Amino acid sequence: MTSRRDCLLHLTAVAVGATAAGLGVPARAADAPLRLVATEFPPYTGSALPGGGIASEITRAALAQAGQSVTLSFRPWARALLEFQRGDFDAVVGAWRSAERERTMRFPTPLGILNQIGFMARAGAGLRVDDLSALQGKRIGVVNGYANPERFEAAKLPVEGAVDDLANLRKLLAGRVDLALIDKGVAMHLLETQLREGAGKLVWLEPAVAEIPLYTAFSRTRPEGERQAAAFARGIGDMQSSGRLAALLHQGARWQ
Repeated sequence: MTSRRDCLLHLTAVAVGATAAGLGVPARAADAPLRLVATEFPPYTGSALPGGGIASEITRAALAQAGQSVTLSFRPWARALLEFQRGDFDAVVGAWRSAERERTMRFPTPLGILNQIGFMARAGAGLRVDDLSALQGKRIGVVNGYANPERFEAAKLPVEGAVDDLANLRKLLAGRVDLALIDKGVAMHLLETQLREGAGKLVWLEPAVAEIPLYTAFSRTRPEGERQAAAFARGIGDMQSSGRLAALLHQGARWQ
């Protein structure tokens, strides 16, 4: 079964071509751009989004801070991972960190973006979600095929499946479910784009069930991966010090 990490996260891969003067990676041409790969996961990554999405924008800016140009390509998630692992791309933008992935991927400092997985409800419903056990008897919409947060699964709540996040929110708006489990950024993006009739009628409930930081991951198995990851981390550090990272997050991740 496809996991929420795989379906929702839609991992983006970043290929970083190091310069001889900057990162000093001998396997790449001196001015070759680092190759980034991403999948469609708006608002975090997307071919139709400005800058390729906020995760792509931060990655590009951090590498530029380190003197690295980039190219950005989009692939389906499984293909993005495959092509990254075989060396077609240098890094993955917007990845969730896991022990399994750490065997082949390097995870430098996170991007500053949190995937907040939690509940949307109809405005005025008066539901509390801090105690999941109190939600027994409520109709909770989920997306078929997503692996949901462990805390949610442990509560063993009754769920109703939908084909995707947009369909899940539409069911909530129509009163067919009481709550919709969704990524907060995805929900806000859908309400601003494809479900504008739901703006003001659907609300996010605090606290989130889970918060998972996004990373740009580099290769652990190729020698240039360590230097590329270090250069990226330096770029993020510089952006934090200058305030540029906060400005990008304020502009592109207003829901945080």
